[in-house]
Amino acid sequence: MTSPAVRGVRAAALTAGMLAAVLGSAQAGSYRVKSGDTLWGIARAHGVSVQALLDLNGGRTQLLRPGDVLTVPGGGAAAQATVRVAAMAAPQQGTAAQGAGQRGQAVYYGGRRDARTVMTAAHLTLPFGTWVRVTHERTGRSVDVLINDRGPFGVPSRIIDLSREAASVLGILGEGVAPVRVDVLR
Repeated sequence: MTSPAVRGVRAAALTAGMLAAVLGSAQAGSYRVKSGDTLWGIARAHGVSVQALLDLNGGRTQLLRPGDVLTVPGGGAAAQATVRVAAMAAPQQGTAAQGAGQRGQAVYYGGRRDARTVMTAAHLTLPFGTWVRVTHERTGRSVDVLINDRGPFGVPSRIIDLSREAASVLGILGEGVAPVRVDVLR
């Protein structure tokens, strides 16, 4: 019987192989990162998912810096095929796709104020204005938060920074860091 880790590695290798085959026939180009760019914005502009963009760049685009050069797919049918291939891949920890849960660690910080709510959060790739439900994996408590900032930076297992108020609802003020699941609502 094959372990889940081995099956995960095999699935990732199969996905990478399919992406390479699809993108091999497309004219891959390059994109120079500008100040204010996000992975989500770059992926959307080139017709691919964030995960497909990460796969195309060997997963090295964790933190974008102005001047970095990324490999991007050509347009047309190849880009659409890339999106379909990425959609077939099993969701991996540390990736966020609309409607798919992302698992990792939540931390809290002061938060960036918003006129609509004090329940705010920072996320590396989700667009500003996205509402997500954050569920504490051990207690089952959840809170809906508005993405209005970027972060967390530096520790790949940390997937979301919560405002103090949202962290209080989840009961993680005493823990500081907690295992969570993040689901996109709208």
